[in-house]
Amino acid sequence: MSIRKLFRQLLVLALFIPLLVGAATLKEEHPERYVVQKGDTLWDISEHFLSSPWLWPEIWYNNPAIDNPHLIYPGDVISLVYIDGEPRLTIRREDRVGATIKLSPKIREQSIETAIPAIPLDAIRPFLNASRIVDADTLEDAPYVIAGADERVMSSASDRIYVRRLAPTGRADQYAVVRRGDAYTDPTTREVLGIEAKYLGNATVQADGDPATLIVEQSNREILPGDRLLEPTGEILPSNFYPRAPEVDVEGRIIAVLDGVTQIGQYSVVALNVGADKGVKPGDVLAVYTAGRQVRDTFSAAREQVTLPDERAGELIIFRTFDRMSLGLVMEAQRAMHTMDAVRNP
Repeated sequence: MSIRKLFRQLLVLALFIPLLVGAATLKEEHPERYVVQKGDTLWDISEHFLSSPWLWPEIWYNNPAIDNPHLIYPGDVISLVYIDGEPRLTIRREDRVGATIKLSPKIREQSIETAIPAIPLDAIRPFLNASRIVDADTLEDAPYVIAGADERVMSSASDRIYVRRLAPTGRADQYAVVRRGDAYTDPTTREVLGIEAKYLGNATVQADGDPATLIVEQSNREILPGDRLLEPTGEILPSNFYPRAPEVDVEGRIIAVLDGVTQIGQYSVVALNVGADKGVKPGDVLAVYTAGRQVRDTFSAAREQVTLPDERAGELIIFRTFDRMSLGLVMEAQRAMHTMDAVRNP
């Protein structure tokens, strides 16, 4: 083969690679259009068109017909078109009299709250409160409830509680009342990565002293002697999460399943042994791999045990990170998952 002919073939291949990469993300039997329904999520809609729903920015972001791909509403029509040979998703919106209009850069009159979310927020809402993961010393050194008012064993909203170790210097006016929860341990090093501080409510200082007097402003469960008080972090938790591949290489494991369940499936909330220290962020999508089982090679002379390759079991999205841990929501489950399953870049 001549050098000129080889160069020509390489040039043609280079021109077509972008088209192959773009087309490879599309499902074989994808629709040409889809009408957004109430209850849909961005992940659901992307899954109608794409084999890997978290790759939606590749065909959504660069589309000039979309004003803001994060804000999609029931009744919108998502259409698949080809622009310069590459797949793109466009939006058509039906107005009140049924005419089709094109999105343009203008102020929307529709409330953002009515836009569909990227993932099912109801599944993670219980974990988006003031509960947090802290180290053991933080809980051990925190102020604690010694008693409730009027000899009450349990306290709730509007009740007085008495707290020790509440130093007046540099003290906050309002505290989160928490209770020690599960300790999370790294499966390899056996090191404690953090302890769950379960959120119980908020209390405001009424009078200094030892013990100090506080009023419970609101609570979601009864407050007991021994419960701890933590200063607010000032952390603003996101109200939505947009799936994407991580910017860093991730190697971790599922170390627990939350909410009192034992089986891991779609929309389960799991704890991971990777956190902000490893560069993961809310919105990162990770693939879950179940460990390959061991089988005996009966055809070899040694009849040794052989470990089969790990098998991909599904995908999860990280929705909250801490220093050394994170919480994720399982979005896809092709097979059963278990604690100690591996998580990696998708």
